[in-house]
Amino acid sequence: MNGKYPTREEAERLVREAEAIYPGPWGDHCRVVARCAEAIAAACGMDADKAYVLGLLHDIGRRFGHGHMAHVYDGYTYMRELGYDGAARICLTHSFNMKRFDEYIGDVDIPEGKQAVIREALAACEFDDYDRLIQLCDGIGTANGPVSLAERMGDVKRRYGRYPQDKWDRNFEIKRYFEQKAGGTLESLLAEAFR
Repeated sequence: MNGKYPTREEAERLVREAEAIYPGPWGDHCRVVARCAEAIAAACGMDADKAYVLGLLHDIGRRFGHGHMAHVYDGYTYMRELGYDGAARICLTHSFNMKRFDEYIGDVDIPEGKQAVIREALAACEFDDYDRLIQLCDGIGTANGPVSLAERMGDVKRRYGRYPQDKWDRNFEIKRYFEQKAGGTLESLLAEAFR
């Protein structure tokens, strides 16, 4: 996969179009994830515009309706069909911070053939800082704004009945990694970006 992703304007258009097809709080969640990613990327010397676009599109698979793992597959294949392999990669990697298919929290609501596509694509990925950044921002972004990582993961655990400890721990490792790169706490960085 190459690193292609749309412009900011095109990404925003794609999300608005998707929300018209399947409305819900997922669009605002994506906007919060995008803003978090942009702020953290800027503080870390990364491409903030790229981070924003990837954060905005990470859940674009919701365009195709309610789904658990289906949104991962649908977003991945949709972005690839549009020629945005970099965005497709984020649609895939945002749900797998341990890079294991079995870590997915939610229903595996796709047939075996589609599961195989995800498994193969995931195995072929070497995570970079943009993968990790969107994993982190997805872990703190709600439709109403950023929250603490523990609060968001606790909510997921209550809703789905589980949250694997190694996945939980990995989220905090990623948080520490970006705090070290940024030279400050995530909370202070995002307080500035969301005031």
